[in-house]
Amino acid sequence: MKWYNHEHRHSGIKFTPHERHTGRDIEILSARALVYKKAKLENPKRWSGEIKNWVHINEVHLNPEKGKSEIVEIRRHKFKL
Repeated sequence: MKWYNHEHRHSGIKFTPHERHTGRDIEILSARALVYKKAKLENPKRWSGEIKNWVHINEVHLNPEKGKSEIVEIRRHKFKL
């Protein structure tokens, strides 16, 4: 439990749950964005596009609802089996 909440960085929220709950998430994301911007300025040929998106996410869902078109497609696929 300690590893999951304090050490494991979750891909959906880009940091640990503990960092999110203590309010450090915005600071962490800002620092990461600065590192990437500096790296792009120092070596622009390395970058083919924009830097990674480090924008703060307000809400995170464990099981986000799929769009209606995705649900319809899943049902179609199910009945073809």
